[in-house]
Amino acid sequence: MHFTSEQRFDDGVIEREFTLGEIPGILWTPAAASAPVPLILLGHPPLGLRKMHPRLVARARQAVADGFAAATIELPGSGDRPRWAAVEQARADLRRAMEAGGPVGDEIIDALVLPLVEKAVPEWQAALDALLSLPEIGGPVGYSGGVISIGIRLAVVEPRIVAAGFFAGSLVPAAMFEEARQVTIPLHILLQWDDKGNDRQAALDLFDAFGSKEKTLHANMGGHTGVPQFAGEDAAGFFARHLR
Repeated sequence: MHFTSEQRFDDGVIEREFTLGEIPGILWTPAAASAPVPLILLGHPPLGLRKMHPRLVARARQAVADGFAAATIELPGSGDRPRWAAVEQARADLRRAMEAGGPVGDEIIDALVLPLVEKAVPEWQAALDALLSLPEIGGPVGYSGGVISIGIRLAVVEPRIVAAGFFAGSLVPAAMFEEARQVTIPLHILLQWDDKGNDRQAALDLFDAFGSKEKTLHANMGGHTGVPQFAGEDAAGFFARHLR
């Protein structure tokens, strides 16, 4: 891990950009901490870190205020990383299907999501190795938001992640429902009830599939961008219970 920049905010948060091989990332830590702190991995959609930065930094600063470090990495094929022809084609197919007003077929969903999961999850694990080697970070680790299928796979294969918060607003391949049954860590799941881009019933079916004994579904009225402020406060309370 090679740090490339550092910025200090007035609220005592240090933001450092880094690279891990070819993978860009960002780490947020408290400027003053008496001991190593737990870590929250911040997932995000494949829109690029530069575009997502305002939302990511807001989530990160809240995490630091709650006594955690936060970190994220650029997803494969996004931002300044090399284009990924297969995923670009799947995204184009998805746009055409949505513009046509018809259902999005399983083949498109699989082509869009499964290759991303296969490539992104090992990168998240490599980043986690590097982050936990830093003296200021001690675990435990939580995962928050982003592409829900990536979060599902991480929850299954990564024992260092002890709790996860998911946003039920992503297209989910059928194969991921079977993996969801293997998830056993505590889950906090947010669902926007009127999200036109989300299959509400599929989100409910996925929640039912999760094998966790502790899983909570927070459903709020409103569309994809209408998440109420208190929903973030509820998520913060979830991580405070499980990471402290």
